[in-house]
Amino acid sequence: MTSYATAVHPHRHPSPPTSDSDSDSSATTTTPKIDFSSSIFKSYLDHTNHQTPNQQDLIKIQSFLTSSRSNALSCIICLERIKNSDPTWSCSNLCFSVFHLLCIQSWAQQSSSLAAARAATRAVTVTDLSVLWQCPKCRSDYKKAQIPKYYYCFCGKLENPPFDPWVLPHSCGEICGRNLRDNCGHFCLLLCHPGPCPSCPKLVKARCFCGGLEDVKRCGFKEFSCGNKCRKALGCKVHRCNEICHEGECPPCREKSVFKCQCGKVEMERECFERDFRCDNPCKKLLKCGRHVCERGCHEGECGGCPLQGKKTCPCGKTVYEGMACDVTAPVCGATCDKTLSCGFHWCPERCHRGMCIDNCRIVVTKSCRCGSLRKQVPCYQDLTCERKCQNVRDCGRHACKRRCCDGDCPPCSEICDRKLRCRNHKCPSPCHRGACAPCPVMVMISCLCGETHFEVPCGTEKEQLPPKCRKACQIKPLCRHAMTSKAHKCHYGPCPPCRLICEEEYGCGHKCKLRCHGPRPPPLPEFTLKPKKKKFNHPTEPTPGTSCPPCPELVWRSCLGNHIGAERMMVCSNKTEFSCDNLCGHLLRCGNHYCTKVCHTLKNLSAEHDGLAKGESCEKCNLPCQKERNPACIHSCPSRCHPGDCPECKTLVKRSCHCGSLVHVFECTYYNSLSEEEQLAVRSCKGPCHRKLPFCTHLCPEICHPGQCPSPDKCAKKVVVRCLCQNLKKEWICKDVQAAYRDTGSDPKDVSKNQFGHGLLPCNSDCKSKRKVAETELQLRKSKPSEEKEPENENHIPKRRRRRQRTQEDKKISLLHKIFESMWRLLLLVAIAIAVLGLAYGGYKGLMWLSDWMNEVEIQRQRKRYTRV
Repeated sequence: MTSYATAVHPHRHPSPPTSDSDSDSSATTTTPKIDFSSSIFKSYLDHTNHQTPNQQDLIKIQSFLTSSRSNALSCIICLERIKNSDPTWSCSNLCFSVFHLLCIQSWAQQSSSLAAARAATRAVTVTDLSVLWQCPKCRSDYKKAQIPKYYYCFCGKLENPPFDPWVLPHSCGEICGRNLRDNCGHFCLLLCHPGPCPSCPKLVKARCFCGGLEDVKRCGFKEFSCGNKCRKALGCKVHRCNEICHEGECPPCREKSVFKCQCGKVEMERECFERDFRCDNPCKKLLKCGRHVCERGCHEGECGGCPLQGKKTCPCGKTVYEGMACDVTAPVCGATCDKTLSCGFHWCPERCHRGMCIDNCRIVVTKSCRCGSLRKQVPCYQDLTCERKCQNVRDCGRHACKRRCCDGDCPPCSEICDRKLRCRNHKCPSPCHRGACAPCPVMVMISCLCGETHFEVPCGTEKEQLPPKCRKACQIKPLCRHAMTSKAHKCHYGPCPPCRLICEEEYGCGHKCKLRCHGPRPPPLPEFTLKPKKKKFNHPTEPTPGTSCPPCPELVWRSCLGNHIGAERMMVCSNKTEFSCDNLCGHLLRCGNHYCTKVCHTLKNLSAEHDGLAKGESCEKCNLPCQKERNPACIHSCPSRCHPGDCPECKTLVKRSCHCGSLVHVFECTYYNSLSEEEQLAVRSCKGPCHRKLPFCTHLCPEICHPGQCPSPDKCAKKVVVRCLCQNLKKEWICKDVQAAYRDTGSDPKDVSKNQFGHGLLPCNSDCKSKRKVAETELQLRKSKPSEEKEPENENHIPKRRRRRQRTQEDKKISLLHKIFESMWRLLLLVAIAIAVLGLAYGGYKGLMWLSDWMNEVEIQRQRKRYTRV
């Protein structure tokens, strides 16, 4: 069809061939192949009726084009495909079938030769005009001179048309130009095509069937009905036609009225077109002779003269009587009848008689049978046949005549040929004949499933044919979730192609399935077949259920049993396996203060625990003592086990001394800690003297018990005994003066002990000095003797620290030498072990090599012994 479409537009460049595949999975978009036949024939088909010859001719043309496009043209003589380059011949009378030129030439020669041979056996003069041959399909007669000799295109203008892939095969590619049907004077404007030419498309002025309307119509369809009443005068010349404008003669007038028969005796109500009728009564009118009546039936007009008037003869016709009345019967003459009998050879031997002569001639004659093998005397009326069967072969050349007493002119064979035709599907229905049987006239319709696209092929070639590729969309709707978005596929046999879109069905986890669609599929359509199967095939009518989506394959980060941060693992989404990260649980216990120290585990849902549906392992129970800080702050720990919420009030008794330290108070911890700092200081006061020592002297604070440092410690008014260095002189000073004296001397009163406070502040006098010298001389005399005795001991005395230091130095020297010798020994030991290992390895290697050589020698000796035996 592509070639035909290209031929319709000769000035347009041919488009490149496009894919004719029915698959929807091609990634690239291709230009669809346009079927021009529908657009070409649409204007013709719209003006025709399915019952008209024009419609059938158009269908033939379209079928030829479809077959040519599908390479389905086959020669019904040889049942081979007609290639685009093969010389062809097409019938031009009825069927317009296409044959190989060589096949039709052979067929025509054989048919004409057989016809001439049959005519010669029957002693018929044979001429070229009388010898006919028939089309193998439609059996149209052709003269012997019409046997094709050359290869022409379909329109017959070009001899040996060259093959062009862009032009319809066996076509010249030019305008057809053949005279159209009915000899309207116009010519076919289609390009050279197979089959009959369509109706004339020219526009002409034409009148309707009744002649009441003139309109512009296509020449091929110029006979039309205007839709109004005909109003033509009917055959009665009284009424007019009330039918809608129609083709052909008007129908008989159906108006009813009372009419008389031809003789006028009977009146009947009849339809107008039956107004002239005869009744069943005889005429019975008196003839002109006045003696006889008319014996004719009902008739119109005069009865005529009496048939018995005029000359009369005797029954045998030999004697003539004149002047006899019409009512007088002529007498017999008495002579021999001599009328020719029914045999045609003998005469009636009886005397002149009235009535018919005898039927059967009974004269005995000698007759021969038809085949001439029997001769016998028999009555003339009786045929003579013998019982001998004819053994001549009939003109079919297969069957004997076997007719009893055959005269030699054997009739044509009455048997049915019943030989298998070349199609191998049917038998020859013709009478038995010579030569090859006519091709099978059956045409097999091959169509798509919906029937919109079809073509005919000769019977016997359908096995090699595939169904045509239909351009219509498949009417089966997909059952998967892509029914609204999937691309429609074309009409087909068998199951619909699977949906090639991505499934994208949402899992419960929120991901979407990324596999090809695997939803339900509609039940498969029947497979393409030309013959019904003997066994009943249960065609499935139920849709094929789809498969469920596989488990979600997406990779997700999944937390451990304890939902620990940083312990997530990459897992397949559908894998619900729980895992433990082997870390500590770390979830807050019910006490609200500590964390679970178990290995990572599933947490138990508290709300589900009340319903009895709790799963998992509960965290451990906290058995630690309470370590919360109390409010108000307290140094005592809570005596209860670790618990949620605030701790109870602390009832522990707290001892607190007064500010001066002379008295100890006892309080409840909660009461004491609930007081402010000022209140705590006021409560701790003992209300007595301070009793604390002043910082710069040895006296106590004179104030009432108070917090902090004592006020004005450098203004102490207590009296202090002041002495000289030799303690001979003494005086009483006020404490603040003593402190000032110490500051004047450059020393701090704090650094003076209690026993020495005030000593050395008074200067010594002359008496003090004399007493001191006497005391010093006595002391020197006491200390000189023991010092002299201890001097020799001090020479040999060494302090313990020095002796310990000397020992450690000697140990260090000894340990260093020991380490050097030990390291040398280890090194020698390692060298010896390495040498031993190397020796063992070398010996083992040499041993393995020796063992391998020995085994090879043994194998060689074994093979030598084997060969010597052989």
